[in-house]
Amino acid sequence: MKSVLAYTQATCYAAILLLSGCTTSGPQYSLPSQSVAQRPAAAAPFLAAGETVYRSAPLPDNWWQLYDEPVLNALIQEALNANADLKVAAANLARTRAVEKETADATSPTIGLSAAPSAGRASAAARGLPNALPDSWSYDSTVSVSYQTDLFGKIARATEAANADTQAAQAGYDLVRISVVADTARAYTEACSAIRQITIDQQSIDLQKKSTDLIAKRIQLGRGTETEHTRSLAQLALLQSALPQYQSQQRVAYYKLAVLTGKTPQEMNLNLLQCHDVPRLTSPLPVGDGAALLRRRPDIRQAERNLAAATARIGVSIADLYPHVSFGISAGSSGLLDHFGAGNAFHWNLGPLISWSFPSAGARSRVSAAEAGAEGALAHFDAVVLNALKEAESALIIYAREKDRNTALQTARDESVRAAQQIRHLFESGRTDFLSVLDADRSATSSEAALAASDAQLTNDQISLFLALGGGNTQPVTTHQ
Repeated sequence: MKSVLAYTQATCYAAILLLSGCTTSGPQYSLPSQSVAQRPAAAAPFLAAGETVYRSAPLPDNWWQLYDEPVLNALIQEALNANADLKVAAANLARTRAVEKETADATSPTIGLSAAPSAGRASAAARGLPNALPDSWSYDSTVSVSYQTDLFGKIARATEAANADTQAAQAGYDLVRISVVADTARAYTEACSAIRQITIDQQSIDLQKKSTDLIAKRIQLGRGTETEHTRSLAQLALLQSALPQYQSQQRVAYYKLAVLTGKTPQEMNLNLLQCHDVPRLTSPLPVGDGAALLRRRPDIRQAERNLAAATARIGVSIADLYPHVSFGISAGSSGLLDHFGAGNAFHWNLGPLISWSFPSAGARSRVSAAEAGAEGALAHFDAVVLNALKEAESALIIYAREKDRNTALQTARDESVRAAQQIRHLFESGRTDFLSVLDADRSATSSEAALAASDAQLTNDQISLFLALGGGNTQPVTTHQ
């Protein structure tokens, strides 16, 4: 027994000495200094942030609440709870977490248990005996514990890569999340815009009907002409022709909201939206700066985590060039069942298992492939950063110029309405013909419709800007350097 203990102690001491020389293969990850994200210009204030419609305050996570629209808030919350795309992203995240746990468990000891009872009879003739041997029961039971060492950091690098994959999947979930929020807000805006356009067109139709009736009365009094009446009827038909288009846009927007909130079109409450105008933000928008963008955008975080995973896999490939060492101990008992547990039936074994395949050209090629994969991941990360900065700057300038256009259209609408009212008074007093009234009404109607379309576009531009800035992500953000 003393000899067994002495051998065990010697083996453990040898293992400790061997493990003390462990190292982690491959490069230690840090964001390369030559990356676009490391340039000072990437974190600088946006070029268009100086516009009066913006302020440098941080972008709130729940940016849609700035509109103060209870129905919109409820729809977005429902979409976040029931959207099918989000459920797919959540399942992908759960899968990568399971893979990460499986990889981390490789460092835990493995315990095995086996028990093999059997019955039989040995051949007497094979032993040169004349009489048959008796039937007998035998058994073999063993308990084993094994532990795989990580001398060259293969498991550590694999765990590091799996952890980065999980964080990339989390960023992917966040990316779907902000897209669902933006799509829901857009669909709500489209529905409200269609309702407003229907209202404007219906008002124009009612006004045109009154004009048509007035012309008919003037004809009866001998003061009008059939040409005026025909033109009035044509304008009325033209206004009526726009209604079906707006009605279909409203219904399609409802169907979009149904899908986004996890419903079938039949389950969508068509009386849910009672808005008569699009959501509006009149105060300057908070936009932050480039540094905040790099932290917030999920696609940037996803690309950076993919780069970290690719870097860690270089170490996994390098570690495959070195020996694999595992330690194990097993103990058990084997013999006849009627002598179960006898001292002479006990057996045990303790020792390392070393396996090593001499590095081949294929193994070294795998290292080169991993290094190339990391280089490609870095290039992709840089491309994502550049695209994010481009999208943010583009969204900023597009919204600012649409705001200028919207202001001009408001002035045009107000002046067109004022001119139409003046010309109608002149017509009613007999000081101008109906053609002038028709042209003025058409101009006022076109100005009102153009302004309504611009209002909807302005809100859509706001949503696009919030999306480009990475808004809608309430997950904790960690900076990895």
